[in-house]
Amino acid sequence: MMRMTVLASGSKGNSTVIATHRTRILVDAGLSCREILRRMNVAGEDPRSLDAILITHEHQDHVQGVAVLARKLGIPVYFTEMTHRAWVRWLHPRKRMTYAEWLRQRQQGSATASENANIPVAAAATTVIDEPDAELCEAASPERDPAALPAVAYFEAGKRFVVGDIDVEPFTIPHDAADPVGFVFEGDGVRIGFATDLGYMAANARQALRRCDLLMLESNHDTEMLRDGPYPWSVKQRVMSRVGHLSNEAAAEFLERNYDGQAAYVILAHLSESNNLPALARVSAERALCDRMSLLANKLLLAEQDQPLAAISL
Repeated sequence: MMRMTVLASGSKGNSTVIATHRTRILVDAGLSCREILRRMNVAGEDPRSLDAILITHEHQDHVQGVAVLARKLGIPVYFTEMTHRAWVRWLHPRKRMTYAEWLRQRQQGSATASENANIPVAAAATTVIDEPDAELCEAASPERDPAALPAVAYFEAGKRFVVGDIDVEPFTIPHDAADPVGFVFEGDGVRIGFATDLGYMAANARQALRRCDLLMLESNHDTEMLRDGPYPWSVKQRVMSRVGHLSNEAAAEFLERNYDGQAAYVILAHLSESNNLPALARVSAERALCDRMSLLANKLLLAEQDQPLAAISL
């Protein structure tokens, strides 16, 4: 038996538990450590039983709580190497400055160094890293590298790897990130397909998502709502681009033309709160699935941003 529990899905944070009897994986940690722990408890999932965290890409709504959570639980985090590097750079931003600003800081630094020449190093070090929910998940530490993890494991798109008794097949997806991936998880004879944050359904993604018993697919926005909505035009172009997000129409086109109909459940995910409505996403998918009545009603589900989706076991 495999179980899938969507803890959150949307632009404010994404996180999902994939589990067998022996192994539990968290896919993305886009909420704070505190909120992930709370939602796991609400959903009946024991955080202490997690074996690993897998990251699809480095955008904040997929990685916000990963470092604090991994350190608290003492578990490894799996990235592609490019995604890990991009995440580390995101946690260590470099401030751009003019030459005049650089020169002024250099002069001030020289003066400060002279004044503090006799001050012990430990007394001068006062910087404290402010981490999300550190008061709950771990004590803040002046020396803590925000990118420090108990262990890091690299994987490559297109190459299978194993976590416990779950076989993981990562595949490249088109999105504006360093090296974004979707996943297919196999365990106990069950296949779970996982594809969100993709601008279009590329051929390799369509192939990877065949023969799935459970399919989680992005249905991010209604195109007309996005065009008429509040986002700046540059953001609208990014969302609608081939490295943006999958629209209701594009998800429906895949379900109608390329989907093989094997899944017992289809979950529509990453719905935009500003540019979509659950009813619109559902209607688009239902029309596409009209010849597959077994997937309608309670087997076409919508993942939510604000609360966990009930666990699905197969």
